[in-house]
Amino acid sequence: MPRLILALLLMLAPSAALAQSAQCRMPATLPRPKAEGPTVKEPKRVLPIGSYTLAISWTPQYCSTARDRGSLQCGGRNGRFGFTLHGLWPDGVGKQWPQYCRPADLVPRDVVRDNLCATPSVQLIQHEWAKHGTCMTTRPELYFDLSRAFYQSLRYPDMGALARRKTLTVAQFAAAFAAANKRLEPDMLRVTTVRGNWLSEVWICMDRAMEYTRCPAHQGGAPGPSYLRIEPGPSIPVARPARRSEPGPAPARKPGLILDLDPKVQPLAKDGEAD
Repeated sequence: MPRLILALLLMLAPSAALAQSAQCRMPATLPRPKAEGPTVKEPKRVLPIGSYTLAISWTPQYCSTARDRGSLQCGGRNGRFGFTLHGLWPDGVGKQWPQYCRPADLVPRDVVRDNLCATPSVQLIQHEWAKHGTCMTTRPELYFDLSRAFYQSLRYPDMGALARRKTLTVAQFAAAFAAANKRLEPDMLRVTTVRGNWLSEVWICMDRAMEYTRCPAHQGGAPGPSYLRIEPGPSIPVARPARRSEPGPAPARKPGLILDLDPKVQPLAKDGEAD
């Protein structure tokens, strides 16, 4: 079975790391996460990877209804967050996706600290590694470095101005989001909402080479013509519209730093074949 090796630039300029938050301060102590694994409702599923989804969450909406409003993400003591990284998800070649591909140890504390400003929940970090990361690599630091690199490469439209619009549609928001990012088109992302048409998440679709690609029809998301409401959040640096003529993927490729997709974890079969 061949080995799939992706060489990627994983670390961006330090200033980009906090572009999504007005502030982020690490707590002195971190809670210990609970180990997670497959269940009857969420079984182990080892399938070939057909594509990827980068999911980011709009924290102001999440925190407006969160049960624990004093959490690291919502309490305000350790940061005020806009878009945060939910995760990088391997998708299948059809409607099913791989998950919980092998047992997951607890994510090392130094890896948790490296990612807490991007994903301000210790348990969510553990969950993403157990459910998704174990299907991509054997080392959590490689999975999170890769996820964080794509997250930090994103730029955002003026969320404050969009939140104030009275007749914003999902399609208009998708167009504004895509315009801020090179090589991203509106049909390469999905917008998810919660009750009341409030913005919840943005899912960005990527192919096996981790280049932006058109989202599959079954991926779902809110219909383009439907109205969208945005919970106001902190001030986020506004990106100027991306110049479409500028070359280069995001993040850029760089040989030397390797993510090894272990064939024993993730078999590479032909499209439509399950292991």
